[in-house]
Amino acid sequence: MVFAIFSPLGLEYYYFCSNRYWGTKMGMPVRIDDELYEQAKIEAQVEHRTIAGQIEYWATVGRAALDNPDLPVSFVADALASMRESREQSTPFVPRTRST
Repeated sequence: MVFAIFSPLGLEYYYFCSNRYWGTKMGMPVRIDDELYEQAKIEAQVEHRTIAGQIEYWATVGRAALDNPDLPVSFVADALASMRESREQSTPFVPRTRST
């Protein structure tokens, strides 16, 4: 959920509150660039997320990518997505046995 808050000085703050991916969190006002907000709004619609959820997703992928600079960002995003998937329908990895 996103709320726009306007301060008396004309500064615009966005209040983000999301509990979709990582549990219930408190929202807090954050100033972001209007262009970034619009990009998040468009991408959130495409990805079926809230705007706050989209920005959280970008932040999570970005943080993981910075922590693992040797990995491609697409790999990091896919790995994070796989961690959110249900394990009920997953196939366990079974290594091949060696022929003797």
